[in-house]
Amino acid sequence: MAETLTRTGERLAAPPPSAVRRLRHAVGGFLYRVPAARLALLLGPILLWMGVIYLGSLGLLFITSFWRQDSVTGAIVQNWGLTNYRFLVQEEVYRTIAIRTVGIALAVTVTDIVLAIPIAYYAARIARPRVRTLLLLSIVLPLWSSYLVRVYAWRTILSGDGVLNWSLHQLHLGSVNLGFSRWSLWIVFSYLWLPYVALPVYAALERIPNSLIEASTDLGARWRTTFRRVILPIAFPGIVAGSMLVFIPAVGEYVVPSLLGRSDQLMIGRVLSDEFFENRDWPVASAVAILILLALVIPIMLFQHYQRRELEAQK
Repeated sequence: MAETLTRTGERLAAPPPSAVRRLRHAVGGFLYRVPAARLALLLGPILLWMGVIYLGSLGLLFITSFWRQDSVTGAIVQNWGLTNYRFLVQEEVYRTIAIRTVGIALAVTVTDIVLAIPIAYYAARIARPRVRTLLLLSIVLPLWSSYLVRVYAWRTILSGDGVLNWSLHQLHLGSVNLGFSRWSLWIVFSYLWLPYVALPVYAALERIPNSLIEASTDLGARWRTTFRRVILPIAFPGIVAGSMLVFIPAVGEYVVPSLLGRSDQLMIGRVLSDEFFENRDWPVASAVAILILLALVIPIMLFQHYQRRELEAQK
């Protein structure tokens, strides 16, 4: 577009826009007219990176799980088959480890839910603002320290000559042997993952309107009935979210079992690490990883299906 500038009677023509400026205006106009192009330009590089790195690695892991390792040379033989999966299913030691892992993860999840609900309810519905702040800070404060420091601290506490047994001796209560046992795994796991349950449950309980609880009380419902029929259904999504944040990491955990568990109490995460880095049997390790992934994805899909049904019922 030709533009003119009038300056003291002299008529001057503006210089034509450069090619870069014209291209910039054209691209800007196109992005303004097509919102989908803006979204693709914004998310495209991230999705490409995730597709190449994340999905690509999962695809390679899935393919490797159908190969096998030569028992003589240790080389990976690209012969397709279900040998690794049959081996994992038929071998009793792997079934025992899988059952032990799921059992410990479920026990930790239930324990954290039982501990988190009263704490979160008190912080969200009863505590004063200053007490609520201190309580939430005490929940989050352990997360500021190193993960290994917290594990080693509990190892020192639960060891045979640790702080726990020293305190029991001072009280003339004898001693307990909790170090390097399933009890130590249960205690340390519950401690490590409790904040990840308490915070989602607190967020869900905080959103409950006081009018619902008051209406339930006015209608003559007891506290247990109010909790079961009003509070718990509304807080259920937060409980499920916290449960997943605990159960999924607990199933794949290998640091805590390595530091606090015995060799005859392995969990599936430690087995996966040993197969990859010590035995170098990558096909079997890949099959273990795929089975763990399926075991974790199925509960998530069931929860999403439950949420969809709930939304459809509300409509």
